[in-house]
Amino acid sequence: MSAYLLHVQCLKEVILITCSWSPSLAQKLISEALKELSRRAGQRNERVIVKIMYDKAGAANVMNPRQNVQPKAFAGEKIQLPLPTEVPHLDLEVCNLHVPLLGTLHAKFMVVDRKVAVIESNNTEDNDNVEMMTHFEGPIVDSIYDTALITWGLHLNPPLPSANTSATVGGLHADRQQEPLHMDRGQAREQHEIVRDGEAAQLPEHMPDDPHYDDDLPGEITRMQSAYSPKPNESRLQATNRQLNLACKKKADPSGPEISDEEAFTPYIPASTPAPFPIAVVSRLPYGTPNNHNVFVPQNEAWLSCIRNAKRDVFIQTPDLNATPLTQAIVAALKRGVAVTYYVCLGYNDAGELMPGQGGTNEMFATKLVESLSPFQRDLLTICYYVGKDQAHPIHNSFKQRSCHVKLLIADGHIGIQGSGNQDTQSWYHSQEINVMIDSEEVCRKWREGIERNQNTAKFGKADMRDGVWRDANGNKAEGSTEEPSSKAAGWVTGVKGMVKKMQDKGGF
Repeated sequence: MSAYLLHVQCLKEVILITCSWSPSLAQKLISEALKELSRRAGQRNERVIVKIMYDKAGAANVMNPRQNVQPKAFAGEKIQLPLPTEVPHLDLEVCNLHVPLLGTLHAKFMVVDRKVAVIESNNTEDNDNVEMMTHFEGPIVDSIYDTALITWGLHLNPPLPSANTSATVGGLHADRQQEPLHMDRGQAREQHEIVRDGEAAQLPEHMPDDPHYDDDLPGEITRMQSAYSPKPNESRLQATNRQLNLACKKKADPSGPEISDEEAFTPYIPASTPAPFPIAVVSRLPYGTPNNHNVFVPQNEAWLSCIRNAKRDVFIQTPDLNATPLTQAIVAALKRGVAVTYYVCLGYNDAGELMPGQGGTNEMFATKLVESLSPFQRDLLTICYYVGKDQAHPIHNSFKQRSCHVKLLIADGHIGIQGSGNQDTQSWYHSQEINVMIDSEEVCRKWREGIERNQNTAKFGKADMRDGVWRDANGNKAEGSTEEPSSKAAGWVTGVKGMVKKMQDKGGF
């Protein structure tokens, strides 16, 4: 997606905001994309303004949460962005945002030429996560653009060319022909058509050391699908396993059943609607104070409203789920007869969630929730632990082989909220987040179909509803499952040790 947006769509400006940034395949893809963007701008005898912001907490953030990052730092070993001399036709400005103590910049999004925006769950780092990103066009881009300006919060040097040109009227004017936007694109391909086209094309994958820039979004979709197509003497299961292992330091062997043509993994899921639909940004600002007072924010109210007003069913996928207000809303929905299904990642961030006040691990939370329900309410609740498309069982997050970082809520099949916010204490009370709420049965259908198609969670990840814990056919818990601490003090010790190790794994504090 970065290749298409930066090279085909971008003419004047890019705003990229993310949370964690570390040297990785993802970082290399962005760095090489910026170099190519500079090269193309030079061919047009133009300049492109690029703003990049991430969260790297340091002592300076105590004085001012927003810190301009100098080229020596952002081109150094911990970030590895290009030096200005490597991108001579870009005006690159980099900023670091963290609100001490707990106000993490957790939002992840990008706006290009005030025409196109993406909101995603993924950071700029290599890991074993399956992620979700949505591409937006039309008037909603203005709201995402405004969020970017509020987040940046510093003098823009140089200013953005699109300041007085809204997405509602088409964003920045292009002197050359660009790909049509939103309503002019026509009917989107269905997933079986994308699989067919990808296998027929057999295109090389776009990589930092072997770039392949497509001229339009359908071309990029076909190229990416080709990467998931079986090579000679390779099954579809093996092809999917190869791709899911790509950014993993610890490769996982496939354990799942063979994948049929009808169930092929499809990383790109285009959607089209016959008319525009209601859509709004529902976010929250960072709040650093270590208490839970900052709860009445658009993000949280949108989530709660969806669950409180659901008449039929609610679906949630999130890395972890333990926020107290969400628990109350789920229980109330079950009492009304609303079916609730949620998918979480086994062991995700257990160290942090074990800290007192953080809500507990996914297994601990599930056990407490199930124990609080009547038999009738339990029958309406489905809890599943994420299972990779190439697997037949959940793999604990501590093994860093198959995890899920998707953040999605769908109510009654037509109200959907997608973005960066987790259903945990940190995202509910402290981190800056960005999410989009839509009212579209067609898009929500595509989202849910993509969720089921690209993972085996519903097939192999269902929890034992006697206690909310996953067990294998022999009744054994998953390897690595964390036991509940015996006391608050034990929780502090376990949590601090785990968080220190997590930071060391990311390259230091």
